[in-house]
Amino acid sequence: MFVALERLINLDEGYRRTFRVGGRDLLLLVVEQQPVLLEDRCPHQGAPLRNATLAGTVLRCARHGVEFDLLGGQPLNATCAALSRLALAYDGDRIGIDV
Repeated sequence: MFVALERLINLDEGYRRTFRVGGRDLLLLVVEQQPVLLEDRCPHQGAPLRNATLAGTVLRCARHGVEFDLLGGQPLNATCAALSRLALAYDGDRIGIDV
């Protein structure tokens, strides 16, 4: 089942918004003109990523400073799991997730 998150026309560089879908907190970002959907949870210690800073394709957790490469999800300065990136789905002029 497709769950719409946003209209494509609204996805400009720097876009950031959280959603709750099926009991999961998700974070939708636009980085280098590409939408990226993540679990809104840092794999290091579970802090929300909604307040993380973004420099290019590097997302830095606001709680402990762990940095992740958004393109691959891998941590850059810590030993922890990669980000949980989720596949995006499209339906007409909307972007979302299949659940």
